Amino acid sequence: MTGSVLSVEDLRVHFPIKMNVVQVAGRALLRRLRRSVVAEPVHPNVHAVDGIGFALSKGEILGWVGESGCGKTTTGRAVLGLVRATSGNVLFGDVDLTKLKEKDLRPLRPRMQFIFQDPHAALNPAMTIGQAILDPLLIQGGVSPEEAKVAVLQAMEEVGLVPAEELYNKYPADVSGGQKQRAVIARAILLHPSLVVADEPVAMLDMSIRARILELLLELRRKYGLTYLFITHDLATAKFVCDRIAIMYLGRIVEIGPAASVFSDPKHPYTKALISAIPVPEPGRPRPQALPRGEVPDAIFPPAGCRFHPRCPVALPTCGWEGRDLVDLLEERWLEPKVAEAEAALGPVESWSAEGLVAKRPVEGSGEAVRTLLDGVVAEVHAPLRDAIESISVEESELRVRFRPPTELVAKEVDGRIVECLLY
Repeated sequence: MTGSVLSVEDLRVHFPIKMNVVQVAGRALLRRLRRSVVAEPVHPNVHAVDGIGFALSKGEILGWVGESGCGKTTTGRAVLGLVRATSGNVLFGDVDLTKLKEKDLRPLRPRMQFIFQDPHAALNPAMTIGQAILDPLLIQGGVSPEEAKVAVLQAMEEVGLVPAEELYNKYPADVSGGQKQRAVIARAILLHPSLVVADEPVAMLDMSIRARILELLLELRRKYGLTYLFITHDLATAKFVCDRIAIMYLGRIVEIGPAASVFSDPKHPYTKALISAIPVPEPGRPRPQALPRGEVPDAIFPPAGCRFHPRCPVALPTCGWEGRDLVDLLEERWLEPKVAEAEAALGPVESWSAEGLVAKRPVEGSGEAVRTLLDGVVAEVHAPLRDAIESISVEESELRVRFRPPTELVAKEVDGRIVECLLY
């Protein structure tokens, strides 16, 4: 994108799990997380952000939407260098922030600011509102105390903290939640940044105050030409504020495009599921439901291929099915009273293990009866998973179910937005 304020390329942020934590929790817990009993990696990582790219133009508001734990906040922090990227590039103008040390990042800090989600935690309770807003100027230096106070009072008036002179000496405990958030916003704009990362800036506020804060952010954008990375889990807020929207799921961007297009004609099944969950203000009005089944997969061992495929209502056989998907399916079946006979024949869940594309369990003889029963269970429950099976065989006294390798997942342009889905 020519003239981009920010350009992110293949950004990855992985958090290592300390082995002493794993040992205290027990190896059984880690096996449970992975849904298999194969050997665990020596150094497991949480794949918080796993290969994303996007660009932000001057004056644009890009909404960053997804459910809790998908990597939204980690992305925002990595963009500003508050969290070190594992790999990838973050170009702020023509400077790659991932290549800079903290001392080299400091001169750029005034141009990049962060609005935190919780205004109560973002302000020091021992500092007055005025002191908290003044802090960035003191850190950067170059102004006299008198000039600094004038700039702070002006910023307070711009964000609606009035009367500014009176609130300047108030402590955070003496003001409302909305006033605290206005103070956080005033501190962010005080140094006239070109990029602001707003991490759910209205999530902790009353409904009566949210619209005013959002209107304030839009007014500051018009006045100063600010560029926002707007992180939120509220689709209605994103629709009201943002020019473009990026939908994130388990560390990946599954769809990104103009806000109006994403809402009027969502392409990715996960985007459709999110929008279908928005309440309709018309009682009795029917609407299609596309809610995904199950829970968000574990970020330590994310699914192969499309991250959403284990929950996707329109998954394909080529989406990235693995041995652990079969183990999960059998475990779900064994929770049903009707399948007690199948449980006895297929064996307890502890007898199954998964390694990559293969699920296996020990058997005696030819294992033909188990093969037949397994094929019936899979066919009855999940057609895409059934069709993804490449072979079922008995080798070395083990029943082995092998899945076909997934089709390479490539983001494609679909009707003016970028979608990461094999349906297109």
